Amino acid sequence: MLIGSRYNGPPGSGNGGWSAGVFAAAAGGTGPVEVTLRRPPPLDTELSLTGGEVRDPAGELVAEVRQVATVDAVVPPVDLDTARLAATGYPGLVEHPFPGCYVCGPDRADGLRIFPGRLPDGRTAAPFRAPDEIGDATVWAALDCPGGWTVLAPGRPYLLGRIAAVVTARPAPGDECVVTGALIGVDGRKASVHTSLYGPDGTLLGAARATWIAR
Repeated sequence: MLIGSRYNGPPGSGNGGWSAGVFAAAAGGTGPVEVTLRRPPPLDTELSLTGGEVRDPAGELVAEVRQVATVDAVVPPVDLDTARLAATGYPGLVEHPFPGCYVCGPDRADGLRIFPGRLPDGRTAAPFRAPDEIGDATVWAALDCPGGWTVLAPGRPYLLGRIAAVVTARPAPGDECVVTGALIGVDGRKASVHTSLYGPDGTLLGAARATWIAR
């Protein structure tokens, strides 16, 4: 496994959702998978997966991967126009802890450019145009940052610690999708969030539950 440099989150490390999707794919199997990140995933580094543990060439633990029974984390959808309107208020356009993030960084013209803005009920929503090349890791990435932005605020950065996701289908290249996020609760430095990805016809394509940790 290798997390290419373009798939970064914070500078010098992989985007959590993309990295977790790569690790989940390597684990194989069917059904939902949970990935716990034990350190920022290194970029352009050959990683190995043995017995559910992802390690770097020096043997350092990067992540743990396991099958889970279910991911009951569906966030209700909104229509595309509502998602587009929410995205105009994306706080990351004004202040972003990692503006070069592959998924939600405004500085990345070559990224997924998912800009989650707040809905009146506190959820986040954003449009997402599927890229020309899309795999399960792309869906995992799309399910990542919209959850984080339910709790991220100026001067209050969080990083993904754990994510469990299920991908029921991939969007087709160019599909205009909608992703939604919801904050479930905060316990000290940990925030529990849910996210869901919907296709152009409103079909649920994937869902995730995640834990974000304040820096």
